[in-house]
Amino acid sequence: MLPDMSERYLSSPLFVNIFEESDDEWLVSLWEKVMCRKNKILIAAAVLLSTSLVMNTNAQEELSQEEVNSWFETLSNWGRWGADDQLGTVNLITTETRIAAARLVETGVSVSMAHPILTDEAADNFNPYDHRMTSIGSSPGPWSGDFIGVTYHGYAHSHLDALCHRFQFGTMYNGYSEDEVTEEGCQQLSIAGFGDGIFGRGIVMDFPRLRGIDWLENGTAITPEWLEEWEAEHGITIGSGDIVLIRTGRWPRRDALGPWDLSQNSAGLHASTVAWFKERNIAMIGSDSALDVKPSYVENFPQPVHALVLVALGMPIFDNLDLEAVAEEAVRHGRPEFLFTTAPLRVEGGTGSPLNPIATF
Repeated sequence: MLPDMSERYLSSPLFVNIFEESDDEWLVSLWEKVMCRKNKILIAAAVLLSTSLVMNTNAQEELSQEEVNSWFETLSNWGRWGADDQLGTVNLITTETRIAAARLVETGVSVSMAHPILTDEAADNFNPYDHRMTSIGSSPGPWSGDFIGVTYHGYAHSHLDALCHRFQFGTMYNGYSEDEVTEEGCQQLSIAGFGDGIFGRGIVMDFPRLRGIDWLENGTAITPEWLEEWEAEHGITIGSGDIVLIRTGRWPRRDALGPWDLSQNSAGLHASTVAWFKERNIAMIGSDSALDVKPSYVENFPQPVHALVLVALGMPIFDNLDLEAVAEEAVRHGRPEFLFTTAPLRVEGGTGSPLNPIATF
């Protein structure tokens, strides 16, 4: 890590607190020397130590299943937009927020946030895309054609979870029974409710770049303190109607080290962040993985963020996005905000949809 980045890294609120609020006299002494002398060797040592301390704080963020279960009531949006509501927090994307988002377009540069389809089975891709040609150049007729099929839920394919995708205590968002999902599809809260498209302010929160690394290591939990630090660093406040995208660096890690089972091990959001996002009134959330940190740091609860966001908040989730290009454009444009547009397939009763979200700067 470069010295100037190291100094900026250590001046962030998260790391200042680690040293200044410590009861360890040796840590306090090291911090005072770093701040007084600005010695490169001391800075490097403090960066390595603080990084280790931050990773170790994950173990202190463990929550009981009982505590997290109570949040389904305290964080609930049930009834907020009426007893028959089908849209959840997407209601927070209003005419005003759409117009404001449109004004973010300055250069007209647009990039995809969907990962290219994966057709090979791998540790993170149990259900590859089935893409095969049905008509080619040597076939009769002046056209070509193909078949595309996919089971998109999981850890490989870019998709949007509908609000009927997840049950908790036998219910879905707004109190609808899990029995509303039948062999004919979701009778309530299906993906078809978002068929008119999503248009709003997108914000990419690039945590590897914040840390000066290529990717977050597996098991790294993003906590509310990280979110606050990111806001302070960028001078941006996450607000009502925003579409927030979390970059962990999953895809460059996969390119460098190969696929792995994300259902067991991945960086992601800690369950304590859900209250933070509820307070900020964001409309939608997504990431380049499946959102939750794995392991989850919640006993006997492997995906607490998914469950709380979909069922309690009524917030649709974008999974397995590719945020590499948008993160680069955010740096090039000097801002992490952009116009976010996408639309799911209009599948009546669908539990979600593959899609190709676009960021326009």
